[in-house]
Amino acid sequence: MAAAARVIAVAGNSTAASSCLLFKSPFALKRGCNALRFNQGKRLSKRLFSCNAIYNPQIQIKEEGQAETLDYRVFFEDTSGKKISPWHDVPLQLGDGVFNFIVEIPKESSAKMEVATDEPFTPIKQDTKKGKLRYYPYNINWNYGLLPQTWEDPSLANAEVEGAFGDNDPVDVVEIGERRGKIGDILKVKPLGALAMIDEGELDWKIVAISLDDPKASLVNDVDDVEKHFPGTLTAIRDWFRDYKIPDGKPANKFGLGNKAASKDYALKVIIETNESWAKLVKRSVPAGELSLV
Repeated sequence: MAAAARVIAVAGNSTAASSCLLFKSPFALKRGCNALRFNQGKRLSKRLFSCNAIYNPQIQIKEEGQAETLDYRVFFEDTSGKKISPWHDVPLQLGDGVFNFIVEIPKESSAKMEVATDEPFTPIKQDTKKGKLRYYPYNINWNYGLLPQTWEDPSLANAEVEGAFGDNDPVDVVEIGERRGKIGDILKVKPLGALAMIDEGELDWKIVAISLDDPKASLVNDVDDVEKHFPGTLTAIRDWFRDYKIPDGKPANKFGLGNKAASKDYALKVIIETNESWAKLVKRSVPAGELSLV
């Protein structure tokens, strides 16, 4: 099958200069990394780290192979046709609390698509188990994907969440807007809360967010607003991720932090800390193992 390509707008700055914004605080792009800290819900004391961030208004999405086959890959390319990594090269934050979110699994679908963190340029592919393509037992009801330039370090134990270690993946996002995204879409979102899922002993954060393009985006700014304007959604997300492995004979997943969604401030704390972990990873300050840093 011939490779197909489509072009999408990146939710980023159109300037060619490399910069990153955090609460309107620009900084020069460097190879070094500053430690990032979150101070009891107050303004962040240091800036997010960004490495080789793409600030080009367009990124091409190139599909190779046929969907729902073992060979299917969704690669990201810049406008010159050079492959880039959706995990490492798409910037995390755009300023004013707005983040890039990459859709891996569109809402109302069941194929378990994910960034291939161990393959060069980390394309999106369908996950496999014992050589067979993986599907959820039922459709996911929200757009699901990742925050670029984040990483849940498997060597770090989180004392606030039962001492669970990171799951060695980028941070997951559950986007609750009404529009159904496409695989590879890059959406501007704002975080609203965080669920601390514990999957077979590993910490697997779920950041609840909404696309800025959603009609209700201006109405929701924290978990309480979600309950008001999207009643039952937080419970539905938690229950979906708690139970989705049960049909395969596995136990239900657990959740830390009192089994409830934490606040927007806590979600930002998670994002900051996992961005710092990613920075250490790409600097090779921590072992990468089989992860691709290209």
